[in-house]
Amino acid sequence: MPNRWNLPDLGLGLGLRSVHFDHVLEERPDVEWFEILSENYLSEGGRTRHVAERVAEHYPVVMHGVSMSIGSTDPLDFEHFARLRSLAELTNARWLGDHICWTGVAGRNTHELLPLPYDEPTLSHVADRVRAAQDFFQRPLVLENPSTYATFATSTVPEHEWIARLLEEADCAMLLDVNNVYVNCRNHGLDADSWLDAIPYDRVVQVHLAGHTDKGTHLIDTHIGPVIDPVWELFGEVMRRTGGCSTLLEWDAEIPGFDEVHAELLKARKHREAVST
Repeated sequence: MPNRWNLPDLGLGLGLRSVHFDHVLEERPDVEWFEILSENYLSEGGRTRHVAERVAEHYPVVMHGVSMSIGSTDPLDFEHFARLRSLAELTNARWLGDHICWTGVAGRNTHELLPLPYDEPTLSHVADRVRAAQDFFQRPLVLENPSTYATFATSTVPEHEWIARLLEEADCAMLLDVNNVYVNCRNHGLDADSWLDAIPYDRVVQVHLAGHTDKGTHLIDTHIGPVIDPVWELFGEVMRRTGGCSTLLEWDAEIPGFDEVHAELLKARKHREAVST
């Protein structure tokens, strides 16, 4: 199923991390694309900016952020948006986005992806802000379903239904984090099949895969270690429903050498190829 904006299927990609900068620049590994964490590359000058420019000369780049705070009650930060837009132009970013969350209030950034109450007033509030942001960027935002560890007593709509409605009402795109689906379903007693059933797949343009940490009573989205089998199974189902879309592996703590991370990414190939057989 092609997405409604005809954004390309970039294939298999990795998050660009500083521990791998030298390897990527010197070896130009056989990776189809890279995702950059937007905030790490906003400063003009310096090595990280230089690396982003160099990588963008040889690979497609996608921008994924953590500070848009699209769900906050603070005014939208158009100064921050302008810096994001400049970075997108510099790297020829295929798309840019953030998370369905809020990160601060009263001008303070917690640097945490904080959960939203899933109710009607919040849905209307966030949809309005997403539309305003998209008007500024003149492109669809690609927003990710976050991992959560607490819920609001005031929530009246299941998470997956609320997210699906946001995508439609704001006319935005989705980064479907399959690991976060698994983490949230375990943490909150949700059904993963029902979760996936709710999503409009013509709006899914990217998928995230990652490892997590199992604490027994709950899971934490640590992006450590390999992807577990149940997450691979969910990924295969998402590939079937999308017909294949840009797939990225995140490994953000206790990061091993590039080849080990790349090998984990390549496990996704059989699930993608199964869609076309």
